Amino acid sequence: MTAPIRVLLADDQDLVRVGLRIILESEDGIEVVGEARNGREAVELGRELAPDVICMDVQMPELDGLEATRRLLRQGSTAGILVLTTFDRDDYLFAALEAGASGFVLKNSSPESLVEAVQVVARGDALLSPDVTRRVIESFTERRAEVPAAGDAGRASAALTPAPELAAPELAALTDREREVLELLAAGRSNAEIARELYLGEATVKTHVSKILQKLGLRDRIQAVVFAYETGVAVPGRP
Repeated sequence: MTAPIRVLLADDQDLVRVGLRIILESEDGIEVVGEARNGREAVELGRELAPDVICMDVQMPELDGLEATRRLLRQGSTAGILVLTTFDRDDYLFAALEAGASGFVLKNSSPESLVEAVQVVARGDALLSPDVTRRVIESFTERRAEVPAAGDAGRASAALTPAPELAAPELAALTDREREVLELLAAGRSNAEIARELYLGEATVKTHVSKILQKLGLRDRIQAVVFAYETGVAVPGRP
């Protein structure tokens, strides 16, 4: 018998935690093992209970969810962290990704979407929806379009023409095929889509993705997308 997915809820609103518990525990194979009312409790319970998934609110007293996420990961937590918020704002989205979250879900999402998100994160995958991917790409497009003040033309040119191998020497460890897979990951392709595009089996693509994450020292697909755009492996606007 498969062990249930152990979930920790972290939200300062009692009614929200009750609602999340009801939704998640109505699904076979999910068990809520604890509840935290603030970020500090989330860190303590995350360490004590070692859950598979932590549903983490962004705005909480004492310690916000983003800093709680950072502390948990620094302490070696292996829990997948699913950030929940009522605010559909890019600053929360990117702060959550940079903190190391494995997923980002709005509280007004459907119960089915929440359950699916928990299951995805529990499997060790990242919840990288097409919408999130699009917004990550748009963010990097805007950053690349920014031109420094007059007199900084040289720096502007350098910023628009990154040298990935200099910025990230570990890229040299990737094979040509792994580089192709990373570019397609950054474009928001699923394993199935990558398999079709490169004429590979899905199992082979999954192996390539695992090797990419291992070689680059990345936690999940979300970090791979951010890494690809930061280093210039992927370029906004390229198909």
